[in-house]
Amino acid sequence: MKKTVVRYGLFGALAICALFLLSLSIGDGLSYSTQEIIGYASMVVSLMFVFFGIKHFRDRENGGKVNFGKALLIGVLISLITAFAFGLLDFVYVKYLNPDFMTTYYDHSVEQLKASLPAEEFEVKLAELEAEKELFMNPLMSFAIMSMTVFVIGFIISLISSLILQRK
Repeated sequence: MKKTVVRYGLFGALAICALFLLSLSIGDGLSYSTQEIIGYASMVVSLMFVFFGIKHFRDRENGGKVNFGKALLIGVLISLITAFAFGLLDFVYVKYLNPDFMTTYYDHSVEQLKASLPAEEFEVKLAELEAEKELFMNPLMSFAIMSMTVFVIGFIISLISSLILQRK
């Protein structure tokens, strides 16, 4: 099981890093909302290795059988490796490769709020955003948020995959 988890976790990690770097090179001129969609799609694609890892374990290492709990454990562990790799990559990106990203994204968010809300609501939302600004500008918080995002998606994929692939 350990070998399967490490192998497919690293496959997922490599896939998410490659897709991240690919989206950086081709998505430079795209809107933030389009980049966000590409980002979530990259997460889902790279987390497909959860399904393949569980299937590999069931078919090649466990005689064609795996119960729901074991399958879920394998999927969660693969997701953790992928999530950690992406969190680390995001940390490096916002800390070293593009240190102005958070400021640029914050300014964009303020402009979006200004364009979409009435003046009174905008002031309230801006105050909320300002209160959270320091927290989100921290690269370690970015690591935690991005890792958790990938892990939550991976957990959902692990649940679905475990239900599909369980065999007694």
